[in-house]
Amino acid sequence: MKKILFAFAFTTVLWSCKTASTSALTKKEELVQVNINLNEIIEDRVMVTVNPPSILAEEITYHIPKTVPGTYSEDNYGRYIDDLKAYDKKGNLLNVKKTDTNSWSIANAKSLDKITYLVNDSFDTETGKKFGGDEIFSPAGSNIDAGKNIMLNTHCFVGYFTNQMATPYQVTVSHPATLWGATSMTDLDSSDTSDRFLTTRYAELVENPIMYSKPDYTTFTVDGMEIQIAVYSPTGKYTAESITPEMKTMMTAQKTFLGKIDATKKYTVLLYLSTLQENDAKGFGALEHPTATTVVMPELMPKEELVKSMMDVVSHEFFHILTPLTIHSKEIQNFDYNAPKMSEHLWMYEGVTEYFANLFQINQGLITEDDFINRLADKITHAAAMNDTMSFTTMSANVLKQPYKDQYLNVYEKGALIGMCIDIIIREKSNGERGILDLMQKLSAEYGVSKPFDDAELFAKITSLTYPEVGAFLETHVAGTTPIPYATYLAKVGLTKATEKVATNVFLKGQSPYITVNPQTKEILVIPEIELNDFYTSLGLKGNDILVSINEKAYSLDNIYDMISASQNWKENDTISIKIKREGKEQLIKGKIKLPYEEKASFKATDSSKKQLKEAWLKS
Repeated sequence: MKKILFAFAFTTVLWSCKTASTSALTKKEELVQVNINLNEIIEDRVMVTVNPPSILAEEITYHIPKTVPGTYSEDNYGRYIDDLKAYDKKGNLLNVKKTDTNSWSIANAKSLDKITYLVNDSFDTETGKKFGGDEIFSPAGSNIDAGKNIMLNTHCFVGYFTNQMATPYQVTVSHPATLWGATSMTDLDSSDTSDRFLTTRYAELVENPIMYSKPDYTTFTVDGMEIQIAVYSPTGKYTAESITPEMKTMMTAQKTFLGKIDATKKYTVLLYLSTLQENDAKGFGALEHPTATTVVMPELMPKEELVKSMMDVVSHEFFHILTPLTIHSKEIQNFDYNAPKMSEHLWMYEGVTEYFANLFQINQGLITEDDFINRLADKITHAAAMNDTMSFTTMSANVLKQPYKDQYLNVYEKGALIGMCIDIIIREKSNGERGILDLMQKLSAEYGVSKPFDDAELFAKITSLTYPEVGAFLETHVAGTTPIPYATYLAKVGLTKATEKVATNVFLKGQSPYITVNPQTKEILVIPEIELNDFYTSLGLKGNDILVSINEKAYSLDNIYDMISASQNWKENDTISIKIKREGKEQLIKGKIKLPYEEKASFKATDSSKKQLKEAWLKS
């Protein structure tokens, strides 16, 4: 999972990532049969009907997940289920008792023929908490917009019976002919109003999202893998074709970087673009699956920013095909959706994945060396703001509860830096011939999709495949509580600490904005009663000033990202004209741009004797 923070005050952001064989899947008693009706949607609710296989117990429980793999949060999807009823073969109602938020106990289960219930969507409740509890991260949630878009994350719509998780599922989706379902699953129904999918077990179904909307997709092949890009853009601002060239370049580079690792033959990217209205998605980022990624972004982003963000999140999610989707522990292999036991190794699942998402870009020439090193420096700064003495393995195993839950975001910062340090250690000990990718390839061969490892044995296995120094690092800095001396490891590849004065964004200081939006008028205004930077003071701008236009281009909430994107190209002392509204009166301010600057920690290559090892680290 990868989450992106848009820290402007007008945006609410949520923080928290196969085709079955048809043989032996034809008899009703061997299947959980599910029907999802997208033709009759009332008040953003979808009817689901579930026919169970033969049941021998007198009582059985139907569960909707509390949590799903990759989210690292307890979301309680059962709170979105209404009016669950159970029927016998004669159509009589059976007694149903709701035992907790996500579970329903059904009496006289031997006579159970079907259950029915309504599913609410999560996108339109993210700010109101209509269903109680915390908001669901949008890429793991659901959207139900009749005739336009249904984001069908299957865990939001379909549950499982006790002791039936290994039973095959047949899911039939009835839908308008105008809507097409983008997914990595194979549709076994040739009709344009009904889709039928088979999966070998519940866990496989959960890992296969479907997005229904007007057909807008592209396909291309990279090294034998079919890639599908599907887009839902409410206003038609973007199409799959408009972002495919950049996605193809990136994913080709990723496949080249990964080399012989090949976990899937088809991969689907589902992109949902939000209007940012009150009833639409506001949690931006992505959630990984073995053969797909669900992505949610704001539609009003300029294309350059959208593509940049897509490259960030999709590259991260795509590398999850390596870990945890190929290399993972027993806790993940046998995931319990309602009483989850978390693995100790988020440093690998999310951290190494995030490291690869950056490393491959310098490796494949998509970014410069300075870009890559600056990204690492930023991660060191961000990691320092978290608890640097908390055991990473302890945090991972307990990430669903406090105080560990608040440290989850460090998986993208310190987790990635753990990967960096291991990479550098292996490079140094092997004279540049091997790195962490070689380790992950060996772990992939040792384990794989169907063979999980024991959490307690992973460090010993990694040490046996690498060097004692790697094992000592893991015990000291990952399982242990000793902070990592990053400068020591970066010195091994010739990098030393440095500081530089860099221009920062005129509208944002860290995660604190200088501007906000009036939701009623959509006007952009300078936040009052805060200390303004040089950009504002040099032009005489004040708190509560409404920014009407800049350089003769009008701005509002509808195109605020265009304004922010344009500001990133402003140069010191460039001329600028800003039309403002102050106390109800418009006035034009003209002047020179004064950019805000700040001291930023970084690293510079100063030891030429380590150049060969540095090149092996970045380019091999």
